[in-house]
Amino acid sequence: MSRFHYKAKVSPAEIKEGAVNADNKMAAIQKISGMGYYLLSIEEEKKIHERKASDINVFKEKLSLKDVTNFTRQLSDLLDSGVSVVRSLDVLNKQVINKKLKSIIGDIKDQCIDGSPLSESLARHPKIFSDLYVSMVKSGEVGGALESILNRLADFYEKQLEIQTKVKAALAYPVLMAIVGCMTIIVLLTFVIPKMVSMFADLGQNLPLPTLILMAVNGFIQRFWWIIIACISVISFAIMRVYRSSEGRFAIDNFKLKIPIAGDVIKKVEIARFARTFATLLANGVPMMTALQGVGDTVNNAVIKGEIEKVRKSVREGGNLAGTFSKSPIIPPMVTDMVAVGEESGSVERALFKVAESYERESDAAVKVLMSLLEPLMILALGIVVGFIVISMLLPIFELNFLVR
Repeated sequence: MSRFHYKAKVSPAEIKEGAVNADNKMAAIQKISGMGYYLLSIEEEKKIHERKASDINVFKEKLSLKDVTNFTRQLSDLLDSGVSVVRSLDVLNKQVINKKLKSIIGDIKDQCIDGSPLSESLARHPKIFSDLYVSMVKSGEVGGALESILNRLADFYEKQLEIQTKVKAALAYPVLMAIVGCMTIIVLLTFVIPKMVSMFADLGQNLPLPTLILMAVNGFIQRFWWIIIACISVISFAIMRVYRSSEGRFAIDNFKLKIPIAGDVIKKVEIARFARTFATLLANGVPMMTALQGVGDTVNNAVIKGEIEKVRKSVREGGNLAGTFSKSPIIPPMVTDMVAVGEESGSVERALFKVAESYERESDAAVKVLMSLLEPLMILALGIVVGFIVISMLLPIFELNFLVR
């Protein structure tokens, strides 16, 4: 039996909205007509929810990690205060400014009002709430500790947000420096050099080799700038296409791990995320096989994700966790040793939390080292380019001054 929402006239001046249960649309119409109402519109509830979901999916962009973290923390706080799920969602829906998040919360609230569990309502938005998120909420519903699970989820996402913020803050200065340097070079090549070239051409002066090289490069850029842009676009598109394939992504991610210093940073960040996610799932009663599956979905690097999948298959075939980790060339021995100690003491999740904290500290230190090396290298590279341009422009002036004397 389905549920149908209708709008009908009760009297010439009164319009009523309501819902009836019926086997099909025709039966619902007959039931409404039997009430003495004049039907204006009717729609099945299921189709209403599908339409709302499609309206939400018009927005292709994902919510930021900060939005999901704030939503989780606020929902956890409301539930911990004794507020019901539906009432909590209603409060959040009224407070949220982000239109996309407001639409999603409204849809989740409607689903919960209709009797769906919170986990099923969240699962309708897989681009926003991951399988890991939904699995943990479901375990909280089953165990009667939803507010506790959401609190742990909020802690987890806040830690991820903290790492993301640190990386962005570390990259802000080098990116700004690169933008300013590129703009300086573009201004010199576009406005300054052409005027210098015309001046030297009028004087008929023989130009030094660096100036001739600079003029040739500038002339090439001015005549064939569209070819340069086209080549960059084609190469970028080709890399994106390759990265979308499983083989191409594996090759590119494998190359990333082999980059000096940067590869070490990527590896430590991924291992920290893996360990914290795995520990969080196990601590909330999620079975190990399910937890390993959920962990794989949170790892970004295809090589490390492949190793986790190998671990999952080995454990499914009867292998122990530490023994399986020891066979992986990617997972460091320190992780293996900590997990082995955790298995012996019966507290694997506690050992994994320790691993996560250790690698988060190491990744922070590695990011600082990388940035301390990147900044002087960028300054050196920009200095060489700008210095070559300035010297190439000044040499003819010095020669002209020498001839005048």
